[in-house]
Amino acid sequence: MLVWTVCVALIACGVLFRHSSFLQDVQFVLAKIKVRRFVLKCMRTNYSILDRFLELVETQPHKPFVYFKDETFTYREADVLSNKVARAFLQAGCVKEGDTVALFLGNQPMFLWLWLGLVKIGCAGALLNSNIRSKSLLHCLNCSGATTLVAAEELLDAVKEVLPHLHEQQITVFILADRCEITGVESFIDKMNQASSEPIPKELRSHLTMQSPAAYIYTSGTTGLPKAALITHSRVWTMSLLLPSSGVNSKDVIYDTLPLYHSTGLLVFTGAIERGIPVVLRSKFSASQFWDDCRKYNVTVIQYIGEIMRYLCNTPQKLSDKNHKVRLAIGNGIRADVWRDFVRRFGEIQIREFYGATEGNFALLNYSSKMGALGRHTFLHKMCFPYAVIKYDIDKEEPLRDSSGFCMEVDKGEPGLLVTEITAKAPFIGYVRDLNQTEKKKLHNVFKEGDLYFNTGDLLRIDEDNFMYFHDRVGDTFRWKGENVATAEVADILALADCVKEANVYGVKVPGQEGRAGMAAVTLRDGLKFDSTAVFKHVEDFLPSYARPRFMRIQESLDITGTFKLIKTKVVEQGFNPNDITDPLYFLNEKEKNYTPLTPDVFDSVISGDIKI
Repeated sequence: MLVWTVCVALIACGVLFRHSSFLQDVQFVLAKIKVRRFVLKCMRTNYSILDRFLELVETQPHKPFVYFKDETFTYREADVLSNKVARAFLQAGCVKEGDTVALFLGNQPMFLWLWLGLVKIGCAGALLNSNIRSKSLLHCLNCSGATTLVAAEELLDAVKEVLPHLHEQQITVFILADRCEITGVESFIDKMNQASSEPIPKELRSHLTMQSPAAYIYTSGTTGLPKAALITHSRVWTMSLLLPSSGVNSKDVIYDTLPLYHSTGLLVFTGAIERGIPVVLRSKFSASQFWDDCRKYNVTVIQYIGEIMRYLCNTPQKLSDKNHKVRLAIGNGIRADVWRDFVRRFGEIQIREFYGATEGNFALLNYSSKMGALGRHTFLHKMCFPYAVIKYDIDKEEPLRDSSGFCMEVDKGEPGLLVTEITAKAPFIGYVRDLNQTEKKKLHNVFKEGDLYFNTGDLLRIDEDNFMYFHDRVGDTFRWKGENVATAEVADILALADCVKEANVYGVKVPGQEGRAGMAAVTLRDGLKFDSTAVFKHVEDFLPSYARPRFMRIQESLDITGTFKLIKTKVVEQGFNPNDITDPLYFLNEKEKNYTPLTPDVFDSVISGDIKI
């Protein structure tokens, strides 16, 4: 009611006519309030996304739910298969209500049947990254407290590597195969095929509430071991409602190429259930087959992350580029230049860029189609969903505080740390079995004694028109020559150089120097060599002196996560020593106006201070 009162007052004052985005701003806030009320209603009635799925099984049993390769699974068939999964677990006697089962497999329909089957018997799924191995695999298992592991047959070698540790911890291990000859590993497909497909009694999940775990989703681990974020059943609803908030309707068909173990991949399916629509699932993203899939399945909505859009724009142009039915793209991380190229080439597809974190309590949506923006900063949004962009000390890696000990908001155009208030309506649950990391994400006494905010770890800036933009991740931004260097911005500039395909920018310690010197690990475009003179000229033209990478490393490929996030830990640790690195290394040689080879002699001169950087 308060929101409406304020809106009416502003309209009466003429604000509506001075700001063309005002109506959109109000509609966005009201839509978020509607989502919050719906989730609260679900919490009161204990109505989960599974309940919605079972309704659809009754009302539209023959409607396609999943398209995968040449197979089509209807809502009824998905129900039957997930029933068989649930009964296979129960008959094996290894899973009881409230348990957690770790799922270790790539994108395939079985992933969904397993998760739905677990929810039907009141259990949660720990969604393991199918690329992790050894220490990381054991770490993620321990985080979740899983008592059972189900792994894809092609991941058997990864399981065998840690099998003695799994046996020590008394974890039951299943492989998605008809038979398995390895001691201590049971097959699962045969058990599932022999199980009944009868509906699962609701009593088996009667203990569940909307605060019960539905899944554990792991952070990408770009700067360390992954952390397990607890996803409750109410959180599943909040994530699922992104699709209708972005304009997805009940007639759409949505395409998902992102890993199901990640929130961005899974929310497509739970969101599709909310809408009652089909999902086209692909085992792995393919730029060359992306549009062929969209045409084959009559896709109308695609989901993206920024790198996907860039990969699509880098494919050879075809006459059929605009021959498709895609009308809407939902995702995050698209750069303004890629956005512009994408719509120019593939047609006037409406792009809905959103911002949010798996474990976070806040979200933004670019409902204005402002290229490059995450959303808008408005007093209505801030009033109903309290947040702030505050001054941040890059060197100390902590917020700046005034003489009273409170944080200060940034000025327009100045990058700062996004923080969001933690309340009963906007909770931060934290990381499972990791109290230390959970506490690190909390900020106390931000604007007054006793308040509590979530530290997003993201640096954002707000322009004069109140549009919000991503600047960099905390820890990625580093300080050099008394200036803050945003790695994301430098990487974007480097990627515009003719010979550079991708860039991973980071800071490295140099003895005797304050801060960290910029370094970039880059890959080259097919068929091109590193044009050192041209790259030097490029960074000189487009980057201030302090932001120009002092060192350049040429790699065959960059280390990335399953969702294409660059992994910096390894390259930062390796530094720029040519005695330890076999990749070609170059040094920013300002005297010769070139990137020249970083030989052991040059390295020694930099370390000793004979060469000034």
